[in-house]
Amino acid sequence: MDLTAFLVAWRHTPLRDREVIDALVHPAHVGPSPELTAALTQWPGSYYWSDEPDGRHLILTRPTPGRPRERWGLHVALFALTLLTTTVAGAILSGTIPYDPNPIRLLRGLPAAGLGAWASGLAFSLPLLAILLAHELGHYLTARRYQLDVSPPYFIPVPLFPSFVGTMGAFIRLRTVVSDRRQLFDVGVAGPIAGFVVALPVLVVGLVLGRPLSPDPAFPGMFLRIGQAAAALGDSPLTWALRRLIVGPLSGVRLHPLAFAGWVGMFVTMLNLLPLAQLDGGHLLYAVFPGWHERVARAFLLLTAVMGAWWWGWWVWVLLVLALSRGRLGHPPVLDSYRPLPPSRRRLAWGVLLLFLVTFTPVPFPL
Repeated sequence: MDLTAFLVAWRHTPLRDREVIDALVHPAHVGPSPELTAALTQWPGSYYWSDEPDGRHLILTRPTPGRPRERWGLHVALFALTLLTTTVAGAILSGTIPYDPNPIRLLRGLPAAGLGAWASGLAFSLPLLAILLAHELGHYLTARRYQLDVSPPYFIPVPLFPSFVGTMGAFIRLRTVVSDRRQLFDVGVAGPIAGFVVALPVLVVGLVLGRPLSPDPAFPGMFLRIGQAAAALGDSPLTWALRRLIVGPLSGVRLHPLAFAGWVGMFVTMLNLLPLAQLDGGHLLYAVFPGWHERVARAFLLLTAVMGAWWWGWWVWVLLVLALSRGRLGHPPVLDSYRPLPPSRRRLAWGVLLLFLVTFTPVPFPL
C-alpha cells in the first residue's frame, strides 16, 4: 500500500528481521484523516504514532521474509523438565514425598512414590509455571506485536539442591535491535505486570487454603516445612499486608504450596524489576531516564552487595547479573533514542516503581 501521498518525509531502515519506516505525516492527515485511516488498514505490518517537536510521526514496521524456524522441541523439553522438577519440589513441600538431604537417595526413592504423591506436587508446580509463563508471554507477545524477532520462552529446570523450588525461572531471547524507547518500555513492562496479575490471586488463594495449617511460634513470619526441617521466608510489604489481612496477626505461618508459588511469583517480579543491566527494571530505567541508567545501576549493585550481609543470595544474584551482562552495566542503545517516550508510559513507570516497592523483599530467606 502506497502511503507517500499522506507524508511529508520519511526514512526507511532495513533490518535483518523487519523494515522500519519513520514517516512525518502531512498536517492535513495527522487526525488521522479518513483517507489515511483507510490506507493504514491495508498496511502489512504494525504501526503507531509519535508526537515529536517537528510534527506527528508514523512509525511503520513490516516483517521481512526468512524468519528463522524455532526449535520448538527444545522449548517443550525444557518446559517438561521444569514441570517435573517443580512437581517433585511441590510434593516434598506437601509432605507426600519424603525429603532426603542425600540427593542420590532422594532420586532413588522417586519412582516408588505413588501417583497421588506426585499429583500433590501439582498444587505448587502448575501455578508457579503459570506465573512464569505469563511473565514471559507478556514479553514475547508484546515483542511480536512490534514485529521484533524474539524466541519463545526457555524454562530453566534445576535439581532440588541447593534450590528447593525446582527452577531458576525462564527467559526469552530478543534477537534484534529495538526501534526506540517506547518499544523497549512496552516489552520490558509487559512481563512483570502479566506475572504479577497471575501471582496475586495465587498468593491470596494459597493463604486462604493455608489457614488451617498449624502455626509455629518459633518463626516470626512465614515458613515452609521441608521434611523434618523448616525454612523461613521473608516478607515484602505486600505479602506482609496480605498475610495480616487473610491469616491474622499470627506468628509462624506455614505456607501452603500454592501460597509459596505465589510468594515465588512476587519474588521473581521484584528481582526482574531491579534496575540492573539487562533485567526488566534496567530496560525500563533506560527507556524513561537513559542518562541516569548506568549511575542508578551502579548504586543498586552496591546496595545488593551490602544486603548480602543479611542474605548471601544477593551476592550470587549480583555475580549472575554481571556474568550475563559481561561485566557491563550500561544498556545497549536503541535504533532511535531521540524519539520521545509518550506521557502515558511515563505515568505507567511510576506505577511500576510502586509495584517494585511493594514486592521488594530485603531478606527473602532469613537465616
